[in-house]
Amino acid sequence: MDHGPIDRLIEYLEVQRVDRYLFTGRSPARPRRVFGGQVLAQSLNAALRSVDEALEAHSLHAYFLRPGDPSRQIVFEVDPIRDGRSFATRRVVAKQDGRAIFNTAISFQRSEPGLEHQASPVSVTPPEELESDFDFWARKHEENPDRYPAPLAQAIERRVVSRRDYDNPQPQEPVQYSWFRVSGEVGEDPRRHQVLLAFMSDFALLGASLLPHPYTAQSPGMQVASLDHALWFHRPARTDEYLLYAMDSPNASGGRGFCRGQFFTRDGQLVASTAQEALIRRHEEAAG
Repeated sequence: MDHGPIDRLIEYLEVQRVDRYLFTGRSPARPRRVFGGQVLAQSLNAALRSVDEALEAHSLHAYFLRPGDPSRQIVFEVDPIRDGRSFATRRVVAKQDGRAIFNTAISFQRSEPGLEHQASPVSVTPPEELESDFDFWARKHEENPDRYPAPLAQAIERRVVSRRDYDNPQPQEPVQYSWFRVSGEVGEDPRRHQVLLAFMSDFALLGASLLPHPYTAQSPGMQVASLDHALWFHRPARTDEYLLYAMDSPNASGGRGFCRGQFFTRDGQLVASTAQEALIRRHEEAAG
């Protein structure tokens, strides 16, 4: 039974087993290209289906190779590279029409105790005091319906701590904070929460590399796309509770922006870290 956007998202992130190490997945009709976080999460889901249930994903390193077509199914080929006593490794290649659009290597580990430390959390405005993305874009649509389409109900709720002026973006420090959670209950399965966190981790990360420049991803003449993505799971996390995504960009050069991120729970636990390089190409002719 469909209860809303989150149920549809979970359905899309599921993959169907065709053979022991072969799976298929599908995409929503929008956006017009497959969202990188979707194929990332589906690949993790396929890899999880191929390892012992006692194993947990702890790191993922991926490359986005070609744009995905949402009208066509995606085939996920899982390569069981290694199964050890403590660790297992899987390589996943996502294909459409026989051509790779994405590949990733994922490492799994049996839970064990060990030394612990973490980065200190930051103190920011709580999510209850911030405007949601849906409300923000609904307001922008009312102000300028020709430029901003009416927003659709979203499976992922985001509340930005300091929102940029999309109409007149000004250079600022390459640091941004956003609260994320899924817009509904998703149960207790820790694997489902890992898959949803992987999906979230590609949201808005590349935007940090545009903050020092007077452009957004929507600016005329800007071509942006994720090139690669790394994700480390440090501790269990619930995606149906608010997580603070702290992002920064220490470098941009050669038409590429490098970004880093950290997910914190509301009580300050660091649950995951990310790193990504993205294409941030400026076409002056199109801009003019």
